[in-house]
Amino acid sequence: MTGTQLESQIRFIIEIDKLKNILRQTKIMDGSRRENDSEHSWHLGVMAVLLSGYANEKIDVLKVVKMVLIHDIVEIDAGDTFVYDRPLAHSPSEKEQKAAERIFNILPQDQTKEIMALWQEFEARETPESRFAAALDRLQPILCNIKNQGGAWKEHGITFERVIERNKHIAEGAPELWKYAEKIIRNAVSKGFLADKDLK
Repeated sequence: MTGTQLESQIRFIIEIDKLKNILRQTKIMDGSRRENDSEHSWHLGVMAVLLSGYANEKIDVLKVVKMVLIHDIVEIDAGDTFVYDRPLAHSPSEKEQKAAERIFNILPQDQTKEIMALWQEFEARETPESRFAAALDRLQPILCNIKNQGGAWKEHGITFERVIERNKHIAEGAPELWKYAEKIIRNAVSKGFLADKDLK
């Protein structure tokens, strides 16, 4: 390990502190404030360790943890996009791609390559690890919105149909987690946390 490598790694560590300032639309579970990207990523990392047994294929848990810890780093430059505003067939925007190139290239070349590959794999959702990571990424905000009585769903007028449509790909990585999510989403409607349909 050279001094230059260490300096690059420390610069990256300092740069990603900015993720703590990127606010998401989702509120933390007590509803008191919006969650930031670093809190979201940490939560997913813990979920990956605890819930890995629900993946529908054999997965490398450490790889999933790495993926969820780095997946939103691009939002330092690109900002957060509310998941219900994204097209269903999501692929990284030009802004996100540029952000990945700028931020990940702070690292030494071998680590730049690894982190970029993990981010691209997460976005593509074509491997067991990325499908499971994506399932966790969708389950966590559902749990937040349930616990804070509708939170961002109510604030943005999100309906049951949109929540189901946007999140059903949880089943691709963890069918049991999707069954659970679908059950609590339906329960959210009965409790008045989520609108059954658009109000005309």
